[in-house]
Amino acid sequence: MNQDVDSSVTNDVVEKVSKSTNLFVNYWHSIDWNNILALLINKSIQLVFITFLFFVFRKMGKVFLDKSFNNYKKKKYVSENRSNTLYTLSLNIFHYVMVFFYAYALLSILGVPVATLIAGAGVVGIAIGLGAQGFISDIVTGFFIILEKQLDVGDFVKLDLIEGNVVAVGLRTTQVKSVNGTLNYIPNRNITIVSNLSRGNMRALIDIHMMPNPDIDKVASIIEAVNEELVPLHQEIVQGPTNLGLTDLGNGQLAMRIVIFTLNGSQYQIQNEFLQKYIVALTAAGIEIPVSPLNLTK
Repeated sequence: MNQDVDSSVTNDVVEKVSKSTNLFVNYWHSIDWNNILALLINKSIQLVFITFLFFVFRKMGKVFLDKSFNNYKKKKYVSENRSNTLYTLSLNIFHYVMVFFYAYALLSILGVPVATLIAGAGVVGIAIGLGAQGFISDIVTGFFIILEKQLDVGDFVKLDLIEGNVVAVGLRTTQVKSVNGTLNYIPNRNITIVSNLSRGNMRALIDIHMMPNPDIDKVASIIEAVNEELVPLHQEIVQGPTNLGLTDLGNGQLAMRIVIFTLNGSQYQIQNEFLQKYIVALTAAGIEIPVSPLNLTK
C-alpha cells in the first residue's frame, strides 16, 4: 500500500515538473529571436551612427570657432584677453548644446519618451528637482560679468579670498589659477567682489629703511645711479622711478620711499629687482641699513 502511495506521489511530481518544463520550453520557443536580434542590431547601428555624428559635429564646431576667433583677434580694436574670454564662453555654450542634443537622441533611440516626460513633469518641476536654481544663477551672474567686462582671460584678479590669473570664464564657473599653481573653480554665483588688478598701470612702492641720521644726498645719488642703470632694461616701466624722499613709518622707523608705475603684472618683479639693487648699492657705499624687516607695500 505504501509503495503505491509513493509511486503515485512520484508520478505527480514528475508530471508537474514535466509540465513546468514544457511551459518554459514553449515560452522560450515562442520568443521571436530573429526580431529581437534585428532590433538589437538596428539600435546598435543607430547608437554608433549618432555617436559618430556627435564627435564629427563637435570637431567641426570647434574648428569653426577656432578659425572665427583667430580672424576676430586680428582686428585692431579687439584685445587678446577679451577675445580669449569670448572664445571660452562660446566653446562652453557649444559643448552644452551638443551634449543636450546627443543625450536627447540617445534616449529617443532607446525608446525613452523624453518629450512626454518633459511635458508630463513640467520644465519648471524638472529644473527645481535637479537643483537648477543655482545653475541659472551661475549663468545670469556669468553673463553680467562678461557683459560688464569685469574680467577677461589672462587678467590678474582677486575674487574674495582667491587671487590669481583668470584661465577661463564659463557659463557656470570661472577658473582662476593661483600663484602657487592651484586651479580654482569658482561658481559664478559666489563671485560677489571682483578686484581686477590688470586694468590700468600698477604701482610698485618701495620703502628702504634708514638709520635715524642718514646722508640724504648720498643715498639719493646712489638711488638715482641705480635707476639710470635699471630703467633702460625694463620697457614695462611707464613712469618713474620717483624718489619721494625720507618718510616716517611710525614707531621711530624711517625709510626712503620710491614709487614706480609699471604695466599690469610687472609691478612685483620690478619692485623686488629694484629693491635688491638699492640695498646692494647702498651697502657697498657704506650706508648702514637697519636689520628690521623691510616694508614692501604692494
